[in-house]
Amino acid sequence: MADTSVEALIEGGKATAAPPLGPALGPTGVNIGQVIQDINKKTKDFAGMQVPVTVNVDTDTKEYEIVIGTPPAASLVMEEAGIQGASGNPRDDIVADLTIEQVQKVSRMKQDSLTGKNVKKRMNEILGTCRGMGVTCEGKPANEVIAEINNGKYDERINE
Repeated sequence: MADTSVEALIEGGKATAAPPLGPALGPTGVNIGQVIQDINKKTKDFAGMQVPVTVNVDTDTKEYEIVIGTPPAASLVMEEAGIQGASGNPRDDIVADLTIEQVQKVSRMKQDSLTGKNVKKRMNEILGTCRGMGVTCEGKPANEVIAEINNGKYDERINE
């Protein structure tokens, strides 16, 4: 599909027609305003974070595809937890605690790059990242919460 690709690093939900996107998209003939609107819609969950965006344009048909990259899971966990960095000793020094909803939000943001086949499996992947960072969930170690998710304890709150 892509005759032309435009790559940019933009702040989530705040893309504009100003450089770098506008001037790069102009020669492709696409509706720049619509592309910007679509990018902002897709990146709104990353507000305050720099997000890699690629716009693939078929210059004949003027059709486009927007591919949103995501920051590393650890960066998303730190943003959600409001911390500047992970623990240097994650077994003993806990630096933050997330709710199950926050873990689900991070897994939703990263779903395209996670290998889990469903919401629970993707959340378990994020909890694995939390374990290595010294971040607990619901006041418990990540391993314990993973077991509880697998046993269905949070099914109502996860709303699969």
